Amino acid sequence: MKTVKDLKWHKGIDVEELVDAFGGTGFQSIELNGASDIFVKMKKSNAKIFLAFTSNMVTSGLRGFFAQLINLGMADIIITTAGSIEEDIMKALGEKFEIASFFSDDVKLHERGENRIGNLVIRNESYMRFEDKMKGMLQQIYEKQKRISVSELIKEIGLMLDDNDSILHQAARKNVPIFCPAITDGAIGFHLFMFQQDHKDFIVDVVQDFSNAIFCTTHDEKKGLIALGGSISKHHAVLIGMMNGGFDYAVYMTTAHQTSGSMSGATTQEAKSWGKIKDDSDAATVIGDVTVMFPLAMMRALEKLTAQGIIKG
Repeated sequence: MKTVKDLKWHKGIDVEELVDAFGGTGFQSIELNGASDIFVKMKKSNAKIFLAFTSNMVTSGLRGFFAQLINLGMADIIITTAGSIEEDIMKALGEKFEIASFFSDDVKLHERGENRIGNLVIRNESYMRFEDKMKGMLQQIYEKQKRISVSELIKEIGLMLDDNDSILHQAARKNVPIFCPAITDGAIGFHLFMFQQDHKDFIVDVVQDFSNAIFCTTHDEKKGLIALGGSISKHHAVLIGMMNGGFDYAVYMTTAHQTSGSMSGATTQEAKSWGKIKDDSDAATVIGDVTVMFPLAMMRALEKLTAQGIIKG
């Protein structure tokens, strides 16, 4: 049986050593250490890795890290929400999101045309410039094809962007599909609606993309899931897994708790009752802020995978 070990600082301690030490610290530190081990196992077993995340993480500085993981081959399938798509495009266009406070005066923010997401702010001007860019991109896509699935649409947009920190750009380069089942749930959905008013034969086929998602993997492939946050991105990922025999590896990171009965709070253990995750899967549920937990766990995994020559840093 493992025993608890005192966590101590020393000069020059790095991420790998710190997260290694978490394995004997207790509580969520142990879960975080276990999640990092599972990331390593996913890659070493050549599992097809599904990365699911909510849009608030793209609002944050994790956006460039996700793009980097795609480039390193640590994500084979992306599932996310509409806000991720539009905010990735905004940042690729040079828009800057500002740091505010959880306790900002929201009435004053509204009067200044500033929109708060936690302790971050997006200005109305960013949405206006996004609208101008979307019109041109949709026109180019329309001239190529009149009917398109959501993932194909996102790939076409990614090919138009010139930003190595863009999730869409890196995914398009690496031929990593991005599934966004709720594409209309945001500003991008409104712009698709407006474009269609003048182009009635332009169809974005969500049902076709459900087929694409189901057949992006098979029962025989090893599959790993990294679900960051909850919502539709997590549910869509586990649904695909369930229809293909369940995931062999799974890591959930969330601030939600299972007592709510929500998808966001559902644990990897609960997922086994549905067949979303295999009974003998390697799985961990980490309760905590993804902007803290995920970089620590994944960077430690990247250090180990690079040292073993499995990925090139």
